[in-house]
Amino acid sequence: MTVSYTLEVADARFGGFSKLLFRWKGSIYRLLYKDLLAFCAVYLFFSLFYRFLLSPKQQDLFERIALYCDQFTNTSFIPVLFVLGFYVTLAFNRWWGQYSSFPLPDNLMMAVCGNVHGADERGRLLRRTLMRYANLSSVLILRSVSTRVHKRFPTLEHVVEAGFMTTHELKKFESLHSDFNKYWMPLTWFSNLAAAAREEGRVRDDVALRLLMDELNKYRGKCSLLFHYDWISIPLVYTQVVTLAVYSFFGFCVIGRQFLNPEKGYKDHKMDMYVPVFTLLQFFFYAGWLKVGELIINPFGEDDDDFETNQLIDRNIQVSMLAVDDMYQNLAPIEKDKHWAQRHFSAPYTLSTAAETLRPAFKGSTFDMRTSADDLELHHGADSSLGRKLWLPLRGPLGEGLGSLPRGKGILRGRSLPSLVDAASYPNEDEDAGASPEGDVVNHKEQRNALIKVAVGHE
Repeated sequence: MTVSYTLEVADARFGGFSKLLFRWKGSIYRLLYKDLLAFCAVYLFFSLFYRFLLSPKQQDLFERIALYCDQFTNTSFIPVLFVLGFYVTLAFNRWWGQYSSFPLPDNLMMAVCGNVHGADERGRLLRRTLMRYANLSSVLILRSVSTRVHKRFPTLEHVVEAGFMTTHELKKFESLHSDFNKYWMPLTWFSNLAAAAREEGRVRDDVALRLLMDELNKYRGKCSLLFHYDWISIPLVYTQVVTLAVYSFFGFCVIGRQFLNPEKGYKDHKMDMYVPVFTLLQFFFYAGWLKVGELIINPFGEDDDDFETNQLIDRNIQVSMLAVDDMYQNLAPIEKDKHWAQRHFSAPYTLSTAAETLRPAFKGSTFDMRTSADDLELHHGADSSLGRKLWLPLRGPLGEGLGSLPRGKGILRGRSLPSLVDAASYPNEDEDAGASPEGDVVNHKEQRNALIKVAVGHE
């Protein structure tokens, strides 16, 4: 069963992840404890062998071998971090791709419910049969890739007994000889039955039939992708390289990380601790990392965190039949909603969430950005027919001050860029048509000063 701990980490708090360290099911301890015990046993064997069973001359030879092996426990000789990191990343992307490829009938059942009409027995039979074919196809492909599903349906007779297939359909299925997986056959039945429904008028037009075919092809594509994920694995050579890198590294550690006699003055061997704490931690991290890759490389097994394929099959067949049968044209009376007469309304909050109403709505990261008066100036090219300098109105507190200026006079005709452009293109109503250019320049200087005074006053 998939181990879910989402609720426990819903809020970030002190010791949030620490509580997860004490769980056993789905944990790294359950996955790794046998390997760790085996490593400790081999390390203990060589330690006792070196301390109590060897003569002084043999101990000298063992110490030279240990010092030689210790040279190769440096990760620069065996790139454990690099090969492990790249491998687990590749395995994780593959794991997520397989989850995304799982065939869910939700979109298809909506298309069938909305486009295959008829409240009589024939219409009901068509809709249920179409969705049964879709679910049958997913059961057949999952029998091919998931050990759990194969144990649940070891033969096609078990599939018939479960109600996904009839006896006549089984005979049709077995009568068609093919050297390859025939999970696609029920989807072919689906397309033929949909075409027959179109001829009967149950599917009212070709657009609806096209919608059914499009959703069917998406569903079929996911089944096919799931099959190819099972067929094409991560190259075996890469899995072998990663495994050999980790095992050889800790094979050298078994001898190279032994505590040698401190009286002989070997480098980095000044004390005898008996228990290699940091070597055990290194084994826990590196071997645990390898186990993670081993766990997620095929999520269709029976590990704690593998996909719940049988439960997904049960969910899919139940939901699809409810959608196309029980819920077909089964609507509640249409009524006016609670806020029918209210133009502006908001949904109520509970007392525990009422504080969220005090937070202002986010309108954009630049909505409250402060802008100086000089930045509001519109610049026109030298050849432009607009001979005036204009300023855009400010948003926020400064905008309120600028909004108090009379519109239609001076530089402000509105609160948007198009209206300002209009103000520059056409004279104001009360402006003298025969005013001199010098007067315009003086007038604009005064208006600019007025804008700056307004901005400073509000700041």
